Amino acid sequence: MTSAPFIAGMRKVAGAVSVITTTGSDGEQRGLTATAVCSLSAEPPSLVACVNRKTWVAQFVPDSGVFAVNVLSHLQEDVARTFAGQTDLAAGDRFGVGDWHSGVTGVPVVRGALAAFECRLAQVVEHATHVILIGHVVETVLGDGQSLVYVEGGFSAVGHVRSAA
Repeated sequence: MTSAPFIAGMRKVAGAVSVITTTGSDGEQRGLTATAVCSLSAEPPSLVACVNRKTWVAQFVPDSGVFAVNVLSHLQEDVARTFAGQTDLAAGDRFGVGDWHSGVTGVPVVRGALAAFECRLAQVVEHATHVILIGHVVETVLGDGQSLVYVEGGFSAVGHVRSAA
């Protein structure tokens, strides 16, 4: 099978939009937009994030040992586009978009996110072009708003959904 049908199929899977951030050993901040993030376990609180091995995030996290997953609200599409490389900003200059502060682990956390999970790196799993970052969550900050999702090549807002009875 070629990758084209797989890619076309995966474009139909809506994903919450997150910006994964970290810092380098010299304090440089880096981040990227991702949808490949999910919970792994509640005890201990853990999550996984999949990133291309060529990115600064994939290269910095093993050394720093920390990263954050910032789950964006619908009001933060500009942040998502910036960290997806859809603007002229690169590297640390991208943190000029959005309201960023240093979290408890020292990684960049964006104010106004639906949720921000600061993690200590537990394990890195290499697979083909990507690495899977397994993180133990040490801090969770919750926000409000509608979810920003990515599907069929574009961003969309998803409103609050009533829970099942």
